Amino acid sequence: MKRFLLSLVLIFLTINTLFAQRDSEHWIAPYYDSVGGYTNMIYLSTDSTTPFDVTIYNNNAVVTTVTISKGSPQTYKVANNLISTGTTTEAFNVGNKGLYLKALKPFYCSLRLAQSVHGEVITSKGRAGIGKTFFVASAPNTNTSSIQNFTAGILATEDNTNVTVSWNPTAGVVFINGTPPGNTHTFTLQKGQSFILAGSGSQSANKNGFIGAKVVADKPVTLTNGSCNANFSTSPSGSDPVLDQSVPVDRLGNTFAIVKTRSTVPTQNMEGGLIIATEDNTEVFLNGGGMPVATLAAGGWYRINETSYVAQGTSGHSNMFISTTKNVYLYQFVGVGNSEATNGFNYIPPLNCFLPRKIDEIGKINEMPIGTAGASAVQDIIVKLNILTETGATVLVNDAPPAATDGPYPLAGNSNWVTYGITGVTGNIKITSTKAVTAGINGGFSSAGYGGYFAGFSSIPVIAKKIGECVPGIILEVDDGYETYQWYRDGVAISGATTYTYTPTQSGNYTVKVTMGTCPPVTTPIYKVQNCLKETTQALNACSTKIITPTFTSSTQTVVPTTVVILTPPTKGTAVVNPNGTITYTPNAGYLGSDKIIYKFCGNSVEFTDCEQVTLNLTVVPFIVTDTSIKACWYDVAPYAYFDLTKAKVTDYNAVTKKYYRTLNDLTAGINEITTPENFPSTGGFVYVKVTTAEGCTANAKIELIVLPIKKSPILVDQYICMDAKTNLDAGSGYDSYQWSTGATTSGIRDVGVGEYSVILSKNGCFLTQTVKVKKVEDPVIQTIEINNNTATVIVSGGKSPYKYAVDGTANWQDSSTFTGLTRGQHTFYVKDFYNCTPTSVEITIPNLLNAITPNGDNVNDYIDYSELAYKDNLTFVVYDRYGNMVFTGNKFNNFRWDGKHFDKKLGTGTYWYHINWTESNKEKTPVKYTGWILVKNRE
Repeated sequence: MKRFLLSLVLIFLTINTLFAQRDSEHWIAPYYDSVGGYTNMIYLSTDSTTPFDVTIYNNNAVVTTVTISKGSPQTYKVANNLISTGTTTEAFNVGNKGLYLKALKPFYCSLRLAQSVHGEVITSKGRAGIGKTFFVASAPNTNTSSIQNFTAGILATEDNTNVTVSWNPTAGVVFINGTPPGNTHTFTLQKGQSFILAGSGSQSANKNGFIGAKVVADKPVTLTNGSCNANFSTSPSGSDPVLDQSVPVDRLGNTFAIVKTRSTVPTQNMEGGLIIATEDNTEVFLNGGGMPVATLAAGGWYRINETSYVAQGTSGHSNMFISTTKNVYLYQFVGVGNSEATNGFNYIPPLNCFLPRKIDEIGKINEMPIGTAGASAVQDIIVKLNILTETGATVLVNDAPPAATDGPYPLAGNSNWVTYGITGVTGNIKITSTKAVTAGINGGFSSAGYGGYFAGFSSIPVIAKKIGECVPGIILEVDDGYETYQWYRDGVAISGATTYTYTPTQSGNYTVKVTMGTCPPVTTPIYKVQNCLKETTQALNACSTKIITPTFTSSTQTVVPTTVVILTPPTKGTAVVNPNGTITYTPNAGYLGSDKIIYKFCGNSVEFTDCEQVTLNLTVVPFIVTDTSIKACWYDVAPYAYFDLTKAKVTDYNAVTKKYYRTLNDLTAGINEITTPENFPSTGGFVYVKVTTAEGCTANAKIELIVLPIKKSPILVDQYICMDAKTNLDAGSGYDSYQWSTGATTSGIRDVGVGEYSVILSKNGCFLTQTVKVKKVEDPVIQTIEINNNTATVIVSGGKSPYKYAVDGTANWQDSSTFTGLTRGQHTFYVKDFYNCTPTSVEITIPNLLNAITPNGDNVNDYIDYSELAYKDNLTFVVYDRYGNMVFTGNKFNNFRWDGKHFDKKLGTGTYWYHINWTESNKEKTPVKYTGWILVKNRE
């Protein structure tokens, strides 16, 4: 570079994206410096009126903390060894250079580097600047020089990040301190580590051979790319650093606008741009032209010349519209004045309806680290502000509208967007628009330059992870500048998920639909969320070889046998994964004690595979069984007690097989196995059990069978009482508890009447229900009463003897059932038995009995007449001669009256016998029998 100063003349400018993205986290990867002598300084600003701290880290260690607020932007001078290197041995190696900045509120961040005749700005895009796939941009140098280079610094944001860089195999690039075979190189970074790929500009192949190199990582990284230094003009003299932070391919677009900067010599070709394709067959169009100016393959690039700008108006404003058929990177080349040494470029965000409506605030626009001892200093310089916004928008800069000569100006080839160019801005800048807007600056002075675009790198909505890796713990986010949000899992809206962050609770394909103003809603590309590796700890005893079956503790997926892998083998034995996915563990011979295996396995889901890692703490123990005893109740109604032998706990092992035998000899011989151990009858004694584990360990144990007899109370028997009487029931002593059906819990109950009662008797944990009946005694029944003249005999059945008898009242009782001297007429007979209950009584009639008739027709004693008894039930009247021949039967036809004849023939004088029977009409239907004799005197 020409090393001379032009006082107050613009001799160079490195234009880059300044304060490009407002975010709460920023990453800046290192760069390779082939010149040296730069001062590196972080510039921070925010729109928050409340002060907050920004913490700056290097390699995960805190470097410092800076407090910022709106109107109070701050700077921090960064030690060169933290952000850059010119030492060859630090290139093409894993190192610890790079910065990470974090705060609780969003802020703008850029790294400005300068020395006496060079300057540059690297602007952070925040989360929009980290991703997994990038294409490298560097200056398409037009000459060779040892102070020129290409540089690509990659900084990891997470541990165990695998990165592969590939480049054009025919380019012949030569790396500083690296000679990789082929055209790829792979390395692994931990969080905070970095890797710099650089090539000296002294090699002709390095002038543009690394442009379009591809960076692919399996976890998010950030990329600082460009050249330090470079010269892409038509003149070989002079150079300047050309650096910027890249964005991942998922943040790209295909429609762009740029405003010409301040170069005044078109023949130097200091302006224009660099397009890098990310897909094959990418066509490039300028200013709405119908024919592509280039068709590019993935990684191919195209240099847009300064002559492609279109002049607008009469105030020196020029702009350019660029469109492509597929997403690309666009870096704008810039220059200042008539110097070919003011090289610079900055990444241009794509035009998008989702660009922000406000940029607030960009601080210290006209400062660079060129003061005493590298302090930030103000220079007398003209800075130009370029604004891109949608047609019809109202634009304010620091709350004032731009002058009419500043714009808006139309954009050739796209009527939806307009541009502004405002010269002379200083200090802190705030830009607002009623529609989508982005803005950049360019300017310069004799020793440094700066500039760039301020916003729009999150205008392509893309999901990123805020924290975590997987479920549980991962938090997803998109830029917080949109107006509405709706998150989806597998295409289904998630209820309540309507903010810019979301915490997934399960694996799946996540998207978010965002809106901004009148823009059509946009849905992000799918972000796949996996479940975390589940780590569990388990314990297991083993008495010998053990088969371990990997099983998920929470996932419903099926274990895939081929995924089972032993991460940490045992130290006291061997472990082998079997073809079916089980693990066979075999302890060393004779070893007893602890051992450990760590193994991992995964499920059968193709897209969202669950995996689990198990730390298995093994204890190798002898297989021990213990003799024991069990008890069973023995009821007096059964010949045996019944035992559940399976309830006998003889071992703590669960996965065992048990066989039961009556004798030890049977067990030894393996004969006469007890086939129903759950209900084994016995009067006590011992049985034997053979226990076998799944590993094949065996042991024998003895089980004592203890019977617990429980019998019914012998004194609790049925009782008989009179109907209105009461009695006591008692089960006696010898039981642990009593529970009567009456609710009583004593051994006996008192004053109970006729009925059925039960009591639950318990003894030694056994329970027996005994039922007892209190019965009404059977009353005696007067079967019949036999009357012979004035003597009556009462015939009784039922009840319980001895009986007591009484007639016509209960005052006088006698033991005899015969009553004499009874008068004719009605009499009541009473009977009671042993229980002395209410007497049974029967009322009967003793008729008037005749002993002689003289049937001679004188109407005096001519007949015997019992017609007065005709109302009695079942009345019979029969007369017999002395030989037992029936000579007369009374009935209703003869009115129970006999005149001494047999079939109208007079019988001879003599004595005849008769009996009269009937049934009393009382409730007992007492039969009554009268017997007697009668003398018949027939007069001739």
